[in-house]
Amino acid sequence: MNKALFLDRDGVINIEKNYVYKIEDFEFIEGIFELAKSFQDKGYLIIVVTNQAGIGRGYYTEEDFRILNDWMIDQFQQKGITITEVYYCPFHPIHGIQKYKKDSFDRKPKPGMILKAKDKYNINLAQSILIGDKDSDIQAAEAAGVARNIKIINHNLNKLLKDL
Repeated sequence: MNKALFLDRDGVINIEKNYVYKIEDFEFIEGIFELAKSFQDKGYLIIVVTNQAGIGRGYYTEEDFRILNDWMIDQFQQKGITITEVYYCPFHPIHGIQKYKKDSFDRKPKPGMILKAKDKYNINLAQSILIGDKDSDIQAAEAAGVARNIKIINHNLNKLLKDL
């Protein structure tokens, strides 16, 4: 079985801004590449699990998300880091519009994205870690059975890297 480092995107990989979907607005958090590389070197798959309610609210499209996502993955790849997969949930049960207005099992705090990754990549969640910046990230990981869940505050990945 594999082990995984699950990362939320906004607030963990990049600085949280309101509904980032453009490359020019995307700022990597200091230490994210070192953190991901450290875990990859220890045999962890790197998997991103991200709510993307901006799609559901109509602020940007799934194509806008894909363009930014492909660019982000390439930035990691240039540093020798493989993002195994990015799971995203575009739905919102209250503020979603049209087909995006629904209560999805993939939307954190529900565990759907993590469980999909578990099944697809044969992940042992008891040996895996999730890093998030919101309670909903931690709740999703706990519901899925991820053994270690870390909530970062103020983008402090450098301290986290030293502690792990």
